[in-house]
Amino acid sequence: MRRLTFARFLPLVVLLAVWLAVPASASAQLLPPQAAASEPATSGETAPADAQTQALIDLLEDDSARARLIERLRGEAAAPGVAEQSAESVSVARLIAERTRDVAENISGVFGVAAEFAGAVATLWRDASSADVTFLARVLWTLGIVMAATLSVFFALRLVTDRMRRGFSDKARASGLMRRLALAPAAIGIDAASVLVAWIIGFVLAANVATNEIMGLNAALFLNAFLVAEGLKVAVRGVFMPHCGALRFLPIGDTTANYWYFWLSRVVSLLVYAFLFIAPIVTWNLTAASGQAIRALAVFTACMIGIVLVLQNKALVRELLMRRVARGQKDALGRMSQALAQLWHILAIGYLLVAFFVWVADPRTAIEFMAAATFKSVVAIAVGVLIFGFVSRVISGGMRLSDDVRKRLPLLETRLNAFVPKVLHVVRVVVVAAVVMAIAAAWEVFDFVSWATSGVGLAITTSLLSAGLILLGGFVLYVVMSSWVEYRLNPDYGTPATARERTLLSLFRNAFTVTLCVVVAIMVLSEIGVNIAPLLAGAGVVGLAVGFGAQKLVQDVITGVFIQLENAMNEGDVVTAGGVSGVVERLTIRSVSMRDLSGVYHVIPFSSVDMVSNSMRNFSYHVAEIGVDYKSDIPSVKQAMADAFDRLAADPDHAPNIIGPYEMHGVTQFADSAIVVRGRIKTLPGKQWGTGRAYNEYVKAVFDERGIEIPFPHVTYYSGDARANNAPPFSQLPPSEGTRPDDRQMVETAHEETGAAGAETPKE
Repeated sequence: MRRLTFARFLPLVVLLAVWLAVPASASAQLLPPQAAASEPATSGETAPADAQTQALIDLLEDDSARARLIERLRGEAAAPGVAEQSAESVSVARLIAERTRDVAENISGVFGVAAEFAGAVATLWRDASSADVTFLARVLWTLGIVMAATLSVFFALRLVTDRMRRGFSDKARASGLMRRLALAPAAIGIDAASVLVAWIIGFVLAANVATNEIMGLNAALFLNAFLVAEGLKVAVRGVFMPHCGALRFLPIGDTTANYWYFWLSRVVSLLVYAFLFIAPIVTWNLTAASGQAIRALAVFTACMIGIVLVLQNKALVRELLMRRVARGQKDALGRMSQALAQLWHILAIGYLLVAFFVWVADPRTAIEFMAAATFKSVVAIAVGVLIFGFVSRVISGGMRLSDDVRKRLPLLETRLNAFVPKVLHVVRVVVVAAVVMAIAAAWEVFDFVSWATSGVGLAITTSLLSAGLILLGGFVLYVVMSSWVEYRLNPDYGTPATARERTLLSLFRNAFTVTLCVVVAIMVLSEIGVNIAPLLAGAGVVGLAVGFGAQKLVQDVITGVFIQLENAMNEGDVVTAGGVSGVVERLTIRSVSMRDLSGVYHVIPFSSVDMVSNSMRNFSYHVAEIGVDYKSDIPSVKQAMADAFDRLAADPDHAPNIIGPYEMHGVTQFADSAIVVRGRIKTLPGKQWGTGRAYNEYVKAVFDERGIEIPFPHVTYYSGDARANNAPPFSQLPPSEGTRPDDRQMVETAHEETGAAGAETPKE
């Protein structure tokens, strides 16, 4: 029995040696999981239990107390929803707080384990006798022989295999791809054979030098750890092929390959020897908590090495992620790469710390949990990136409709491209939120599905989905209504809409849009839990106050309603309203928008319209008032005007616009310089101006043909005594009668300069 106690002292020495090999900064931050199970309750702890049992017995024996207890239990059983509600109303913050508290308790237990471990070491060292020291020396000697022999054989074989691998690399450098595919597995196989040979020699030596079970067990633990560690490093060497670039299939240089092999091999050795060699010995000889502390120390050290590697390669990885943007590919994937380049090191360090905390919380399932959570997270991110990229491509490319649809609904594509990208932006936000929720569920931080299907989460999720569906339905209704109005207003398809229909359809579209927005807003507020009854009452009060305060606005609306009911004007009509004449371009319930002949756009509120003059109702007239010289023969003038109308009626461009015979009104005015003769032409609505301009051209042509003069202002000089009626105009005197050539030219020049449109004005 004494020799067995002495043998258990061996793991302590080995553990101390490992701790001395670990850097001081890492060993100072030992983080084991929570301590072992608590010890059985002492006899002193049974006293309160006995007192509680006696109190319960006394309560049951008392009839009145028992009746009160039964009544209280019945009251609590009558309200089962309270307990369910309290169970369902556990907030997300509380769940996270409880999970964080458990992890913190596990981490805080490391200091107690370290203290117990130090006490156990001190106790064993104090109780050790000379026989124990002797047995310890024999165990260490046996283990040292096995370790030295195994490692010596292994390193000797490594010298040979490394030389052979370099030879394979030299051959592969001058060979093709198929030769490289054959030489690389051969190099890996030779490397693995050296590990297997060293392991076999170590086992044979251990079987011969180990004289008891304890020595054999320690040697077996070391040899198994050696086989696993060196086997994993063979796989790492097979991937990176240090110093054998020709056999390497990764597109990296020798320096990078050697760098990553160096650090990965150290991490593998640290974890494998700690888990498979040192921790089992400590667990067997001391406590499970002590062995778990060794594993926690190894995992923590590996995490620290990983953080150092992340920080060392921060700039390199950032440069790799920025290459897509540097090439000018600034799409959604490029922007994501750019954002990831700034945050990747933070995410990597966070992942390593989370891995450590997860392992501390539950070491038995940590590896399985980390693998599953990482896989689910990668899948969620991949699916999110695909959906995100597709949505971004749709946003950047826009909606494209067929030519037939664009002809029928010219504004539909523009309308969709105005609204759909906004909806897709919301979809992208939802995708990002879904990816975050999936990652949180994979790491058991927050189970969104369970929360969303019970209690408060179900109510919130249902309200949000209902509100989203209402908004989507409102948008669909708006698009359908606008497209239908647009189709009815399209003159190229179906029955062309009249001016009245165009006006009413525009008003209907505006009214429908306002009503739809109000109804959708009220329904959304109702779905998210807002009591809309006070809002409706408040809206009535506000409407009453606005009605008193904005009487002009109310007058605009009321006048606009009556104008529309009386069909006083429509879009496209030429009207005079509010002192402005122009074409009606837009009608609302409050105002009319017109553009005059100069192109000025006028917005006239209906409250300022006291009379509407519409020039395009049923038919129109062109009134022709022609001024002729007082010397003209009036019947000839009338005939000339009628002949001009006949020519106009024979013109194919203007004949369809004339809907009645020519009306000759005769002489209507004796003006100062002309006699005004008036005629009237009946035309289609809005065609009177074009018809009138054409008729004026024909009148001018006929008057020129028949010598009918249209008076214009001019001056005529006479020579002689006008009272004797013997003073002819200068233009009729020959040069021999006393008129100098320069005087005659002066008169003619004056005549040309003063010629305009008007009557002759004689002057002495």
